Amino acid sequence: MTLTPQWLDELRSRVTLSTLIGRTVKVIRAGREYKACCPFHNEKTPSFTINDEKGFYHCFGCSAHGDAIRWMTDQRGLSFMDAVKELAAEAGMDVPAPDPRAAKKAEEAASLRDVTQAAADWFTQQLGSSNGAPAREYLAKRGISEATRKAFGFGLAPESRSALKDALKKFPTAMLVEAGMLIAVEEKEPYDRFRGRLMIPIRDARGRVIAFGGRILGDGEPKYLNSPDTPLFDKGRTLYNLDKASPASRQTNRIIVVEGYMDVIALAEAGIADAVAPLGTALTENQLGMIWRMVPVPILCFDGDNAGQKAAMRAAMRALPLLRPGFSLAFATLPAGQDPDDIVRARGATGFTALLEDAQPLVERLWAHEAAAGPLATPEERAALKSRLLAHADAVQDADVRHHYREAFRERLDALFARQRPERGPPRPWTPNPPRAGHYGGGNRRFGPDPRLQPPADETRSIGQTGISAPYIAALIGGLLRYPEALRRNEEGLTRLPIADSGDAELLGVMLDSAMCQEGLDCEGLLAILEPMKVYNRATTLLRADGMHFSFNRRLECNDEADAARETALRDLDEYIGVLVTQPEIRERLAQATADFQRTMDDEGLARQQKLRAMDEDLTRRLAALSESSSSQ
Repeated sequence: MTLTPQWLDELRSRVTLSTLIGRTVKVIRAGREYKACCPFHNEKTPSFTINDEKGFYHCFGCSAHGDAIRWMTDQRGLSFMDAVKELAAEAGMDVPAPDPRAAKKAEEAASLRDVTQAAADWFTQQLGSSNGAPAREYLAKRGISEATRKAFGFGLAPESRSALKDALKKFPTAMLVEAGMLIAVEEKEPYDRFRGRLMIPIRDARGRVIAFGGRILGDGEPKYLNSPDTPLFDKGRTLYNLDKASPASRQTNRIIVVEGYMDVIALAEAGIADAVAPLGTALTENQLGMIWRMVPVPILCFDGDNAGQKAAMRAAMRALPLLRPGFSLAFATLPAGQDPDDIVRARGATGFTALLEDAQPLVERLWAHEAAAGPLATPEERAALKSRLLAHADAVQDADVRHHYREAFRERLDALFARQRPERGPPRPWTPNPPRAGHYGGGNRRFGPDPRLQPPADETRSIGQTGISAPYIAALIGGLLRYPEALRRNEEGLTRLPIADSGDAELLGVMLDSAMCQEGLDCEGLLAILEPMKVYNRATTLLRADGMHFSFNRRLECNDEADAARETALRDLDEYIGVLVTQPEIRERLAQATADFQRTMDDEGLARQQKLRAMDEDLTRRLAALSESSSSQ
């Protein structure tokens, strides 16, 4: 049967999640949400929240997360289809009729799983036979116990071109080829793909065997050989050990990504069960998404050699465009030439855990990599470093995260290239001088107040108290009306904007609600939603005001350059939102830092005030640059 995303969304919308969960767990209302003690781990204080409006549950203790269907599969132990059928019966919905083509495809996939499971069973038998003695000795030398060997389903592929084919002769040869067990060559008889190898089953998230990895016994190449992509197995969408690591991560609130399955198995032998590995490829976007569904900041722990560190940087580059608030990567650095197996053998699980606790955030790994990439003696070399770092920041698609990456890199560059100050003596307590006629109070009585006391400018106080000035808000809303797709990806930042005008605040709120309720909303669709509302006239006024000096406020012409202009406008709009969100916060902190400095008059307070003022000035320059670049087009 074909279950479309639209049908599944309708099913979820008809289920009251708190009622469903409340049948087996005691839930308590907490404002607009519900709370409970998490059913997935033992706890005394409720950290499990249920949001009926958004239709999901989340545990802040073990990171369990899901919707009504996930609840039925994880907590009740039902299969996906059984969960859907039970929920649909309660919701009064008819499950779509079976699709013959989909049914046939599912039947074929089930048949291929029979093949891979039969192959796994046969490989296991071979490992336990007299032929498996060398392989068992190898496992013993690697420190892999019999319990671990059975848990991971180790097996042996004999050195034969037809042993597996003969053992699985009840299956058609074509099916064995499709499952990746045999190699078919034109005008030749198909033969066994895996020969003379220690076999390691690869399972899907539900623990079903879908492919194999084979390590050669003795000399030869390749050292490791994986199944090819099949209808069951897509190596870019599969993580080794996901079926065991996912439940383990709920207890540890951690996922470790290592290079290969032998690293995963060595960690499991040491009692570390929350590790996964890609399968012969660099970490892909799909695999990152799978990991982020378990924990927000997984730890990448690749080998300490050059190849391992290059793999770590490839993963960092792959992750940058996908970053969003709260979701990132951390990097555990292993000693040069060592892998996780070496560490747990030498230091045990405790020593390996200590390395994980010292993991670097992604921003630190990028900085360290680029700062060590070459000499920084000349202005040109320093400019090249800055260019590389800002290019990394610009790869981040989320505007708020991108802004903070740029700020983090600028701070590090300023600290690295700052001039050395002469050492100062210990600060002396500051006391104000009494005012004299014709002189300012405090500071140097001849020249007035201490020039370091720079109070926030008028606009600083006004922004902190009354919000962003009307022209900037008008430009923002006008741009969002033209490009509503920016509403969804900037939702968090837009909701934090201090908007003084209640009408504009109401209009932006309605626009956000509309974008959250309907994906793929364009300008005409948004205006159609706004038309019956009182905010419609204000919206059309702002939309007509295309004289504002920003690219996202200009009417696009229908020509060959329209696509490029649209892309530029969207990029500028994201940048503009990031500045508007950040600058009031920076100015509020600047006002507080100035007040603190007036009270303490110490070097630390001065440095904090000057740093915040520089950040504010930089944001102002970025606003001006957006306007200038638009007016020059």
